[in-house]
Amino acid sequence: MTKLPAVYMMASMRNGTIYVGITSDLAKRAWQHREGLAEGFTKQYDCKLLVWFERHDTMESAIMREKQIKAGNRKAKLSLIESENPTWRDLFEDIAH
Repeated sequence: MTKLPAVYMMASMRNGTIYVGITSDLAKRAWQHREGLAEGFTKQYDCKLLVWFERHDTMESAIMREKQIKAGNRKAKLSLIESENPTWRDLFEDIAH
């Protein structure tokens, strides 16, 4: 899959801790979170499931969307996840190829 800017959410489990991030290489970044190679929040809270992502044409639009999501409350984040991934399936396998 080609590299495109993306906003994504990692979770520790269904309805667990949620991390919102941005990257230009979603497959690589999600793998780093899964393997515990990304120091910080996701490693501390065991956020290893890629539960939501949104691709963007430009990094600028991805950054704006990330800020919008981070500014929202938890209920809004849960709604975003559940609208596209109601079972909180790990989406990593969808992008890893």
